[in-house]
Amino acid sequence: QVQLVESGGGLVQAGGSLRLSCAASGISVSVNTMGWYRQAPGKQRELVAKLFSGGSTDYVDSVKGRFTISRDNAKNTVYLQMNSLKPEDTADYYCNVYTSYGVDYWGRGTLVTVSS
Repeated sequence: QVQLVESGGGLVQAGGSLRLSCAASGISVSVNTMGWYRQAPGKQRELVAKLFSGGSTDYVDSVKGRFTISRDNAKNTVYLQMNSLKPEDTADYYCNVYTSYGVDYWGRGTLVTVSS
C-alpha cells in the first residue's frame, strides 16, 4: 500500500522559509517521479516542483530561484525547501508520485500560510 505523508507546513512571515517533507512508504522515491503541488482557496491545484528519477527538476515559474525539491533515498523522503516566501505562496501543499505504470498517488496535504 502506497502512502505519502506530508509535514512541515505552518505559519510564517513573508520572506521566511519552510521545509516540507514527504515521507513515502510502499514506493521508492528514487525510481519514480515525485512532485509537490499546491492548491490555494478558490483556485485549481497547480504543479510547484517535480523531481524525476534521473535527478532533473522542474519548477513553476513563480517559485524558480526560491524553492528547491530534493530527496533522501535512504529515508525515502522528498523535500521542498521554500525560501523568500510570499503571501501568494499560501496554499495546501500536496506530495505526489507518478509511477512508471501510470498511476498517481497523493498525500493528504500540509497547509502553508504566509503572512504579510
